[in-house]
Amino acid sequence: MYLLGFDVGSSSVKACLVDAETGKTAAQDFFPKTEMRITAAKPGWAEQKPEAWWDNLKLACASVMQQSGASGNDVAAIGISWQMHGLVLIDRNREVLRPAIIWCDSRAVPYGEKALAALGEEFCLSHLLNSPGNFTASKLAWVKENEPSVYEKIDKLMLPGDYIAMKLTDEVSVTVEGLSEGIFWDFKENRVSSEVLDYYGFPDSFIPPMTPVFGVQGCVTAAAARELGLKEGTPVCYRAGDQPNNALSLNVFNPGEVAATAGTSGVVYGVLGQVGYDPLSRVNTFAHVNHLALSINKVDEPRLGVLLCINGTGILNSWLKKNVAGQGVSYSEMNDIAAQSPIGANGLTITPFGNGAERMLGNRETGASINGINFNIHTQADILRAAQEGIVFSFRYGMDIMKGMGMDVSMIRAGKANMFLSPLFRQTLADVSGATIELFDTDGAAGAAKGAGIGAGIYASNNEAFASLEKLAVIEPDAINQNACRDAYERWKGFVR
Repeated sequence: MYLLGFDVGSSSVKACLVDAETGKTAAQDFFPKTEMRITAAKPGWAEQKPEAWWDNLKLACASVMQQSGASGNDVAAIGISWQMHGLVLIDRNREVLRPAIIWCDSRAVPYGEKALAALGEEFCLSHLLNSPGNFTASKLAWVKENEPSVYEKIDKLMLPGDYIAMKLTDEVSVTVEGLSEGIFWDFKENRVSSEVLDYYGFPDSFIPPMTPVFGVQGCVTAAAARELGLKEGTPVCYRAGDQPNNALSLNVFNPGEVAATAGTSGVVYGVLGQVGYDPLSRVNTFAHVNHLALSINKVDEPRLGVLLCINGTGILNSWLKKNVAGQGVSYSEMNDIAAQSPIGANGLTITPFGNGAERMLGNRETGASINGINFNIHTQADILRAAQEGIVFSFRYGMDIMKGMGMDVSMIRAGKANMFLSPLFRQTLADVSGATIELFDTDGAAGAAKGAGIGAGIYASNNEAFASLEKLAVIEPDAINQNACRDAYERWKGFVR
């Protein structure tokens, strides 16, 4: 018996088939093999076609089924993870009306700022736990004003994972977690925010029916079964945004536990057991996967995820690979080259804010910067190291905000993937933060598969689901290097405007 997880990112769609009994991965793959296309018609825009997600999901699904030798009859449940904050719009025929406006698109910032002023900071932070910012509700406001012919055809709005669930089950629904990341959820009243809908002029009918994060959300249709090689009637039993799901994949469910990831964007995600928010809304608070979920928590208590997101993380490393590292140089080789430069990169400093507006900086789009370069001194190694340090320092900058909310960041769990594959990156993070880092063999697609196992009742608890989670390494702060690392961080802060 297997569990199937899908992780719909902005770079690729991953699939993972997990043996439900052992908890081990039977097969995994991703498509496309080059990064998925993001269209930017104007600076600060970012769109993708939802149909491309589905096409790549089918390829990834076919691959893992073939690798494992499993048949559709062997899959007991399906889970879905997705890139957060995106906007997918469908009409009454369930056809997509326009490309999805995805997470790193910053066009809606002015709409969120106006909403914050009109609704009031106290209301937004105490009820929504965030300013409306650049999130899904504000993206829809942009569509309403700038594309009225599209807006008038809208039947339902969805997050990216809701679209995939619809393609699988022909059911249109949304979760509390999804609504909270779109800034549609009122945590004080425990309902969809009528105030947000009224301010923007959105009808209630745009919001799909609600479904739980864990539990049967619909079943695979005959048409989807034919496309995917699965069994008709296979239940979809779990759905969550990529960062809550990443935390789930690391068994981060309880207050004080912290997860991190460093893919295209970089995230530190910690769990709070009470309602809380940053008064400047530089980090965000959303419903965690087990928020008020009695079957998971066993108690009726809040479980909120505090999310620090740095848009310009792995994408900076990717840009350097294409434009600086040289043809044929791999990421692993880039890490080796970067390690040849000393802590502080010989005085070279890079800020990684070149992928749209940064929430941590008050939704400003400052752009990336290279500071202090000396053509007689600095080398390729210094540039590559300064980039990795700059990304890590942006993590530390945001973690200080989280500590101000009362969150302890003394232990960070992460999957050994993306930039956490770099020894330099993870040691610098440990040194500058003072936190111990634990690395695990997992990813979002595997987490989604195990989430489906929880939702289907195959696992009685999250601890049972993640009993097989394998710890690969522990990175402790290096007392000898901490001072030099923190000195470089203080210099870096001087360039953050």
